[in-house]
Amino acid sequence: MDYELDDDHRMLQEQVRAFASKEVATGAAQRDRDAQMCDDLLQQLRDMGLFGITIPEAYGGAGMGSLAASVVVEEVSKACAGTGVLLSAHGSLCVDPIMTFGTDEQKQKYLPDLATGKTIGCLSLTEPGSGSDAGAATCAAELKDDGWHINGTKIFVTNGKEAGVSVLLAVTEPESPKRRLSALIVDLPTPGLRLGKLEKKLGIRCSSTAEFVFEDCVVPKTALLGERGRGLRVALTTLNGGRIGIASQALGIAQACLYESVKYAKTRVQFGQPIGRFQAIQNKLADMAVGVEASRVLIHRAAWFKDNGVDYTQAAAMAKLFASETCSKAANHAVQVFGGYGYCNDYPAERLFRDAKITELYEGTSEIHRLVIGRSLL
Repeated sequence: MDYELDDDHRMLQEQVRAFASKEVATGAAQRDRDAQMCDDLLQQLRDMGLFGITIPEAYGGAGMGSLAASVVVEEVSKACAGTGVLLSAHGSLCVDPIMTFGTDEQKQKYLPDLATGKTIGCLSLTEPGSGSDAGAATCAAELKDDGWHINGTKIFVTNGKEAGVSVLLAVTEPESPKRRLSALIVDLPTPGLRLGKLEKKLGIRCSSTAEFVFEDCVVPKTALLGERGRGLRVALTTLNGGRIGIASQALGIAQACLYESVKYAKTRVQFGQPIGRFQAIQNKLADMAVGVEASRVLIHRAAWFKDNGVDYTQAAAMAKLFASETCSKAANHAVQVFGGYGYCNDYPAERLFRDAKITELYEGTSEIHRLVIGRSLL
């Protein structure tokens, strides 16, 4: 495997890095304080074509793969983690399952608007009693003459406030332990679907995290995504790709921690010299730099596997586990480098510290990833 980006990927990286530095980083602290995504920034993301990176050109996308999407999410997350996860969830949790399991008619209906960002996508999977154990879902969809009747509640829906379409996992075969779930495509808004609570979060505050309440919500029979009773397969396949996206977000945050720490260590003077000259600070910077580089290799390896049709379940779990834990360590080091200022929101280390923790939780906790890796080894 060639670990160097090719010319197309390097050009994409340079363009997104410049855009993120100028447009996304500006206002990131304010969006965090407001806990609100900015409409102007959403439009800029659309204008940059960042919603359709992996969508084939035939549907209006860039026709690139998982590696390109990883590069985009890393660079955007370096500037603003909440904006990075908006793109990651849109692409990996909604676009990917429609591309992988959708019919030609479903692809033609949804992918063009998802490619331009006219429609933002999300995944409705988690429930109050169903997190890591996705198969324990209770939100149900019953097939009747006029379509699927959906009842139940989904929580922690990333992009739920902005989304125009959701991939939903619901119980359609309650008596079948192995085929309980099916995947459906749900347009938003739609009668019978109510946007409930918007979570107030520790970090990634400009990214919406919503509750969906389904009360006899009816969607067409053609909304079925993939085979009936094979929803768990759709969910697990989708989460494998999502883990590469969240690993990329974690890498972007860790990169920002390293960048800000190096910059501060060069200018903060104590005992008559910049603190960067002290070995204790250099050790923290070195550990951050090693973690960042190792994370990138694991992420690009997983993305390369996915793009080349190689089973990437273990590789994605390894990348997500290592990158997310590296991210949290880097954020902790950054606060320590900044000292008391790192605890104040006038400086970026405080926001990065809050943003980092979620990467160890969503798209599978670190404990779940260790389980996935361990089982694959055995």
